[in-house]
Amino acid sequence: MPKILIFIFITHSLSAAEFGGDRASFHGFIMHEFMLEGVSCKVVEPKQAALGKPWIWRARFWGHQPQLDKELLKLGWHVVYCDVANLFGNSEAVRRWDSFYEFVTHKYGFNKRPVLEGMSRGGLIVYNWAKANPNKVSCIYGDAPVCDIKSWPGGKGKGKGGGKVWQKCLSAYGLTDEAAHEFKGNPIDGLAPLAKTGVRLIHVVGDADTVVPVAENTRIVEERYKKLGGTIKVIHKPEVGHHPHSLKNPKPLVDFILKAYETYKK
Repeated sequence: MPKILIFIFITHSLSAAEFGGDRASFHGFIMHEFMLEGVSCKVVEPKQAALGKPWIWRARFWGHQPQLDKELLKLGWHVVYCDVANLFGNSEAVRRWDSFYEFVTHKYGFNKRPVLEGMSRGGLIVYNWAKANPNKVSCIYGDAPVCDIKSWPGGKGKGKGGGKVWQKCLSAYGLTDEAAHEFKGNPIDGLAPLAKTGVRLIHVVGDADTVVPVAENTRIVEERYKKLGGTIKVIHKPEVGHHPHSLKNPKPLVDFILKAYETYKK
């Protein structure tokens, strides 16, 4: 009995209200903005946290097309962000996410298996972190996600590429243009740990995307993941380009995510 009482006290004393930093509003929900090891972070609280404290981890482009985030907040999920801008999912980005994960799971009792949300270049960090931590993910939602740096920002295929951003990406990984062709640290590579662990994937893509072409990114992930026995669902938007992201009605995403979380919530 004493152990139970102590646990209840600790859980209460480390409520989300004690994140510190600044408080703001995110579509009517309380948002905490703070620094963790010098990195900008955000945590948005639901009105009442769902059982098991589920959360979705937005990789990039905070607040853009937030319909999924808003629906999950209504269902009691936390929505979080840890800045990894201009790192392109490299080892430093993974390290930052490792620290943030330990912070919110150990200190605040967040669920051990978050949903990762990677929009556009956010696909790089969500996949690279998930592959390094396959037992710490329930599912991945990629929205027109970059899955191969050669496609974007490299522009080595049929896509437009990212122009000067390519040099920043090469610098982030310590690669030359030539070495990038042999690079095996892309989301399309090394998917076996995710398939083996049962991590579910869902992508939303615009079939007319000329920035992050489906054939050079999502389609490769889809083909390889299925061969590995993994579960992946791809929602195609005919005649739609890289924008707009997400779905006007996020219900298919919500349903997929809740089903994936159901497997691990205990």
